[in-house]
Amino acid sequence: MCKGRWIAALSLLLVAGCGVREIGKPPGFSSPAENTERAAMINPSMPTPIAASALGPTSHASLWTGARGSLLGDRRAMQRGDIMTVVIEIDDQAEISNSSDRSRSASQQAGIPQLLGIPQRIDERLPEGASSAALVDLNSQSSASGDGTVRRNERLTLRVAVTITDVLPNGVLAIVGQQEVRVNFELRELIVTGYVRPEDITRQNEITYDKIASARISYGGRGQISSMQQPRLGHQVLESILPF
Repeated sequence: MCKGRWIAALSLLLVAGCGVREIGKPPGFSSPAENTERAAMINPSMPTPIAASALGPTSHASLWTGARGSLLGDRRAMQRGDIMTVVIEIDDQAEISNSSDRSRSASQQAGIPQLLGIPQRIDERLPEGASSAALVDLNSQSSASGDGTVRRNERLTLRVAVTITDVLPNGVLAIVGQQEVRVNFELRELIVTGYVRPEDITRQNEITYDKIASARISYGGRGQISSMQQPRLGHQVLESILPF
């Protein structure tokens, strides 16, 4: 019995120790060393070779070439490891209202007043006051009504730099962006992933969130304030197992 108590006490200390280590310390940043953005920048796609004869003898000093580094070159992100800006401007409002009303009534009667004299013979054996002339008399009535309303208002304006992590065979670009800002003991996190078409990228090397396919946008935070707004672990466990 004592051994079981020691094990339970040790488990509580281990669980509490995970939170004790964060006391008095700001939330740490996620390590960028192994994320997909860094891997895409370290291992970019192979550039397309261009023959020197096709450029001409003086093309290396010309301002009118189509190279990305020239004055009129296209500097939009287009290959693995390139960076672009995602503009997130969400201003959504939705209101849904439903109302339903239903009612139903039914009445059923059945009897055998005359059938070759059989009902009269049956009535002689029935209890006093009973008659086969009205064997069944049923009435039912039901009604139901319901009302529901949903209202939602969301407003979010953000800008984040993302990296092209892959170029699909059809030319679509896979993007991933992560941004972390720490203010005192609160860390704000912004994560954006999805797929974009090169032609949707503007000349300013920007793209709006509504042109990102399979967009996943996460905006939140962690730290002392976020932790205070969450119920404690024991409270969450009790709410998940208690039936009332």
